[in-house]
Amino acid sequence: MRNYILKRLLLIPFTLWGIITVNFIIIQLAPGGPVDYMLAQYRGMNTDSKSQFTATAEVNTSTAQSKYVGAQGVPEDLVKALEQQFGFDKPWYYRYGKMLKDYLCFDFGKSYYRDKSITELIKERLPVSVSLGLWSTLIIYLIAIPLGIKKARKDGSIFDTVTSFLVVIGSAMPVFLLAVFFIVFFAGGTYFQWFPLRGLVSDNWDTFSSWHKITDYFHHIALPVLTMVIGGFAGLTMLTKNSFLDEINKQYVLTARAKGASENRILYGHVFRNAMLIIIAGFPSLLIKMLFTGSLLIEVIFSLNGLGLLGYEAITTRDYPVVFGTLYIFGLIGLVLKLVSDITYCLVDPRINFEKN
Repeated sequence: MRNYILKRLLLIPFTLWGIITVNFIIIQLAPGGPVDYMLAQYRGMNTDSKSQFTATAEVNTSTAQSKYVGAQGVPEDLVKALEQQFGFDKPWYYRYGKMLKDYLCFDFGKSYYRDKSITELIKERLPVSVSLGLWSTLIIYLIAIPLGIKKARKDGSIFDTVTSFLVVIGSAMPVFLLAVFFIVFFAGGTYFQWFPLRGLVSDNWDTFSSWHKITDYFHHIALPVLTMVIGGFAGLTMLTKNSFLDEINKQYVLTARAKGASENRILYGHVFRNAMLIIIAGFPSLLIKMLFTGSLLIEVIFSLNGLGLLGYEAITTRDYPVVFGTLYIFGLIGLVLKLVSDITYCLVDPRINFEKN
């Protein structure tokens, strides 16, 4: 197992290089860019704002043919100044090589539009996404696995039918609709103001006592986490139920019953280990979904500045350093979680040996 872990760790840099390279190529081929975005902002400004916007460049009033769609009617010197500001006055291979060199040193550069480095932005936003993702995933597993096991044991009963109906209703309801519902009813929207509307902690959090800090933190994340749990536990519940049903109907279970083994002994001594393999395999994808993809709408609605919101804003504004920086972090976390999943596989079932594959 040690050799397998070492091999996987050595593959992580090459995998990240492939991810970054493919996305760099896509970015080069995609229309638009930071220069186009700023030109569009320039063309939408009033006259006074335009004079301030071009004050940093020595503007030549003549215009020339440009590769940028929004450059028509824009001073040529301004276009050149924007290209130099964003580094697009250099050829693509120079920018690609510089990016790889900087990434080897974990230098992700600075944001085009924020006066901060990508590392600072990630440090600021990462705790929000980690809080939402970890707590949501933990609660989903704590609810879905026991519920799925009980549904499998009582398959076809009234309990199974009622809980299946509730699970389907919860999964069918859009996450953003749940979030709006909770805000309207419990966050001061119309009825009750039991929970805060925005932020991960209160503004004066640093002045609180240790216990007050803990309660304030959970008070703020209660509604966002509850929204994500309701929207995400249905799939794992049904997966757990079907996985246990599949194992319960196998021959080794019938043999154990014939030998007089108790149901709890059969379920937790034999079935559990085999049925949990597929559930463990889905842990990295669920955590990644909760950390980034699934929390995007939640971060927007509850005004939580996490990595998901940061990446979305960077894409819409063509802030390429932020896009590549967050993509790098997403990929690194995903690869590490996948390795953790494989290690857990072996811990749950010692018969699995990845080194033989």
